[in-house]
Amino acid sequence: MSTDESATSGTADGADQQALESALQRLLEPLARLVVARGVPYATVEETLKRACVEAASAVHPQLAPHRRVSRIATATGINRREVTRLTRDRARAAPVTRPRSPASELFTRWRTTPPYVDDDGAARALPRQGPAPSFESLAQEITRDVHPRSLLEELVRLGLARVDTATDEVRLLREVFVPGGDQPRLYGLMGANVGDHLAAAVENLLVDDTRHFEQAVWADGLSDASLQALRPLVAAQWRALLAAMVPALEQAVAADAQRQPRPAGRFRLGLYEFSASAAPAPQDDGEQP
Repeated sequence: MSTDESATSGTADGADQQALESALQRLLEPLARLVVARGVPYATVEETLKRACVEAASAVHPQLAPHRRVSRIATATGINRREVTRLTRDRARAAPVTRPRSPASELFTRWRTTPPYVDDDGAARALPRQGPAPSFESLAQEITRDVHPRSLLEELVRLGLARVDTATDEVRLLREVFVPGGDQPRLYGLMGANVGDHLAAAVENLLVDDTRHFEQAVWADGLSDASLQALRPLVAAQWRALLAAMVPALEQAVAADAQRQPRPAGRFRLGLYEFSASAAPAPQDDGEQP
């Protein structure tokens, strides 16, 4: 068993360059698997990567005049000036991207972490659909008064995260983590947000000496399928403990900062991930010689 620590900053030169290219290969292989599986053409991936490179190079020199910025971006990225001009023009026309608030996600998180909606063991309670707290109606109204509790319930049911027991008129959670079923756009959004911030933290740790985002991992190999399965409940338990500790602290910080003028714009994301893979099966000998 081993632990991985965050990488230290430095320039990519010689052996560092080779190590960087190897790391990029590891990062791109899962993305390639996804785009091939979803039928995304290579031209679309190339266009997306070019836009990202132009954006990154432009951010390095924000004060340059437009004509000088195009030359500097073209030099830094190797993308020709005509393409850089097109991409920067399209970027200026594009509407700013905002992260919409998700009342369903907020409701799910509070239900999983906040008394009296959890029991003494930290498990989400089955809630009466209506009535005084603790009920689904009261929980929904704690999250927002702009969306009717019935609409939030229908959304959770649609996403496969909750169900209504019509015999008892109670609502029950079906999952321990907010992973919507049957909603590919939202799943893509979750992947982009979670993996994107994780990768951004790793990159900043490499590029900026005095910026150290927490990024650690523990890993082991030589494990059987039975051992891999046995580890998963432990991971789920650690996530429940992390939620129980962090959600109240974050809610208090948000409430306190809401009183500040101007309103602070900082954001925070903390995640826990696991990956496991069985050993590839040994090739079968069909008796033929190559």
